[in-house]
Amino acid sequence: MAITGMHEAQVFLEQNPDINSIDLMIGDINGVVRGKRIPRDSLLKAYEEGICLPASLFALDINGNTIEETGLGLDQGEADRLCFPVAGTLSRTPWQDRPCAQVLMSMYENNGEPFIYDPRHVLQRVLDRFAELKLTPVVAVETEFYVVDRERDELQQLQPPVSPVTGKRDTQCQVYSLSDLDDHCDFIEAIHEAAQVQQLPVDTAIAECAPGQFEINLKHRADAMQACDEAVLLKRLIKGVAARHQMDATFMAKPYNQEAGSGTHIHVSLLDEHGNNVFKGEADDPLGSVTLRHAIAGTLALMPESMVVFAPNANSYRRFQPGFYVPMSQTWGADNRTVAVRIPGGSGEARRLEHRVAGADANPYLLMASILAGIHYGITRQLTPPEPVVGNGYASHPPSLPSSWIQALEQWQRNELLPEYLGREFCRVYHANRYGERLLFMRHVSPQEFDWYLRSV
Repeated sequence: MAITGMHEAQVFLEQNPDINSIDLMIGDINGVVRGKRIPRDSLLKAYEEGICLPASLFALDINGNTIEETGLGLDQGEADRLCFPVAGTLSRTPWQDRPCAQVLMSMYENNGEPFIYDPRHVLQRVLDRFAELKLTPVVAVETEFYVVDRERDELQQLQPPVSPVTGKRDTQCQVYSLSDLDDHCDFIEAIHEAAQVQQLPVDTAIAECAPGQFEINLKHRADAMQACDEAVLLKRLIKGVAARHQMDATFMAKPYNQEAGSGTHIHVSLLDEHGNNVFKGEADDPLGSVTLRHAIAGTLALMPESMVVFAPNANSYRRFQPGFYVPMSQTWGADNRTVAVRIPGGSGEARRLEHRVAGADANPYLLMASILAGIHYGITRQLTPPEPVVGNGYASHPPSLPSSWIQALEQWQRNELLPEYLGREFCRVYHANRYGERLLFMRHVSPQEFDWYLRSV
């Protein structure tokens, strides 16, 4: 473990003599990247011996407060664990003003065992279950986000950026509009250029449904862990490039009251040991194979249990509103964007499912682990899904998923199946972390409350 990627680091330093500092990064339970910055002379030591970070890193809420109820803070004396670089993630950060680099890290116990609260290791637990079946998940991550002006409006609210082309503030957007991509072509091109430097497999860029909203897709990977690593790195890249263009990029699920939220869509197919897609089915069957239907049934079955992963914070649930094209019930169908689990059209060789529930604020590792857990459960139990939805699933199926943070947290505590995949101790800590953040959030008095109640009650 300690020497993994050592040659990679040596070659990188030789090929990049101008690099003077490297960010050692690790994603916490929220997916927030934390870590240390070291001088170049310390990089090889980090690969060989690891670096120390406190276990309480995985007890932090979104604001960096330690949630002591997790048991990972003062109860452990704020003890350290060892973190080692993830091979294949060392790269330059071209959006920085000076020559810098970065590398992802993963946390281990001091005896070398995986630290069970690290989301990368949580995902690995699930991937090991697929390895036992001699199946390989092939996955792709699609994430939506907004770019916003750094200046607030007269009410101190977020506002879209000014178009570099027209000089006017964006007030509307048409989905798939090439004109909107043209308006921000320098920004989009800078993302692609930085992604090439970091060898991230960025595919398409799409203008989404609201001013300043975009979607950047990553290509399919036959390595789900690598796909999630790349999703984390792309998020940091987008934020860094936006800052260079005097904008902020946000992956909040719902930054504007009256505009669409931002989601994360996960595409999954499964290869057997001979490289065949077990979801393929008959060539003329848009619903794919029986195995695909088992997978969908399991995904739907675990969906309520997984909701606090798909929607991890208070803002997440603002996105689940009628009229904003967000699945709110356990539905599926062929080439239907009104359902929670869609089977995209195309050739049988590319047959896959698309999970459409999660927000852009979800932790990629935990999101992937939860979805794959449902797929594994459905396949191994040979579950049968309900009838596929034809037409408008929003109209035909009332909401059935937890629609508030507290409902999702209560459902998580009742979970019976998901802890078998993610680990019961991890699930306990995750609940303590999310519930602790909710308690802190509920103590905050918002401007909306002043507007509604200050003089009226």
